[in-house]
Amino acid sequence: MTLLTSAWLFIWMALYNSRDDMNTKAFEIMAKWINWFMVIVIISAVLAVYCLLLLVFALFQYALKEPLDLHCVHKVFMSVGLLIVLAGIAAICREWKEEWPTVSLFLQATGPFLQLGAVVALTLLSWLVFKSYYRSRRRASKIIIMLVWAAVCLAGFLCPLLIHNFSPCVLEHLPPKPALIGHRGAPMLAPENTMMSFRRSLECNVTAFETDVQLSKDDIPFLFHDNTSLKRTTNVKEIFPERQNNKPTNFTFDEIRSLNAGKGFLAFQKDPLQATPPLSDTEWSNVRNQTVPSLNEILDLAKEHNVSIIFDLKNEKFNNNDANYTVQTILESGIAQHLIWWLPPGHRAEVKSKAPGFRQVYGSLSALRDDRGSHLNVKYNSLNTDTMRKLRSENVSINLWVVNERWLFSLVWCAGASSVTTNTCHILKDMSRPDWQLEPMLYRMIWISADLASLLVMFLLFLLQRKKKAKRQIFHLESERTVPLLANRVIKS
Repeated sequence: MTLLTSAWLFIWMALYNSRDDMNTKAFEIMAKWINWFMVIVIISAVLAVYCLLLLVFALFQYALKEPLDLHCVHKVFMSVGLLIVLAGIAAICREWKEEWPTVSLFLQATGPFLQLGAVVALTLLSWLVFKSYYRSRRRASKIIIMLVWAAVCLAGFLCPLLIHNFSPCVLEHLPPKPALIGHRGAPMLAPENTMMSFRRSLECNVTAFETDVQLSKDDIPFLFHDNTSLKRTTNVKEIFPERQNNKPTNFTFDEIRSLNAGKGFLAFQKDPLQATPPLSDTEWSNVRNQTVPSLNEILDLAKEHNVSIIFDLKNEKFNNNDANYTVQTILESGIAQHLIWWLPPGHRAEVKSKAPGFRQVYGSLSALRDDRGSHLNVKYNSLNTDTMRKLRSENVSINLWVVNERWLFSLVWCAGASSVTTNTCHILKDMSRPDWQLEPMLYRMIWISADLASLLVMFLLFLLQRKKKAKRQIFHLESERTVPLLANRVIKS
């Protein structure tokens, strides 16, 4: 149970990078923002710590030769914990299965450290294993104990042979640092998809702005992510209460412009489980005055600072006019065409003919191959390290979205990503190197030294237990001899 709850907590630590995706999905269902991700993490941590403490107490009782008697209350709690974990795994498999590859990435990032931790744990547990071995009276039991223990130790000691090829950051030559692309600007420092957010991302020296384009009722392209309603990030509920559930495309641009685009950011930052960004009073005042920008506004900002733009057309499948009006707006803005990274796949051939200077970016490897493209934009967990390195050798530029955590940025850096789309450019911009990177020879020396040290300690513990058993046997024999002598003296007296 301890291993199960620890693995469950490990899974949620891995998925922390995508916490906003889960909370957004929950908002779409419940129409209320609750940080469900952190609630689940807290419950998982409590379960893991509880089971770990029970295990520690059980080991102490075993070492002291006390009976292992688990109270019924603990049995109930552990049963409830088991049901929570199993229900959670089933829920992820059903509603969030695309995130399972992230757990594998987290294993790649933490594998060397987990192996060293496992070696330390095996070394400490060996005392109890050898104690059980010498306590066993049957020869078969002793053989089973030692065979199982040898198999476990062998797996723990030799797994670096797999980690060596499994972890991208065990390499000799570190690729260049990936460029940063501001996901809807800098949404941890300002309301997403607002001019304040995009200006804050410029402080991170981003290569490009990432945004979402929709068409208003009067055919004006504007920047907004959600295409089902305006409720999550604006005060539409207060301004247009009878239309709060309408799609953004059912509003004119003047109506959209009248909304406060900072409303959701202010509510989000009231979350007690969320760190409040270090904004000044003036900046908080600016947050309260943010509006939904038009596409023209970000084009002017990008042109001024020579920054590229990559975007999704949120309603491309439903409205064929979106691509036409968007391309027309871009061309009329006078921005250099090479600064536009065209991602929407629906009207690519038509866009190529109208704007041949646009950089064509593909959302899947198959589409890239079919069109013989050279720019790929995919989710961070959709490519393995070998594929990424092969693509880089073919001069394919790879952008991965959305990379927020330092460990993940370090991993894709080692794997050779060209750029990443991120919510946390203010954190990643200060990284001069990955959190860790080891040359293969150095890593080999570390794990071999750790394994040898563990084996030496285990051997000494085995000898110590053997010596203690021999002393107990001598004491037992002397006791057997002393008791008859005492009995004879009693009889004679």
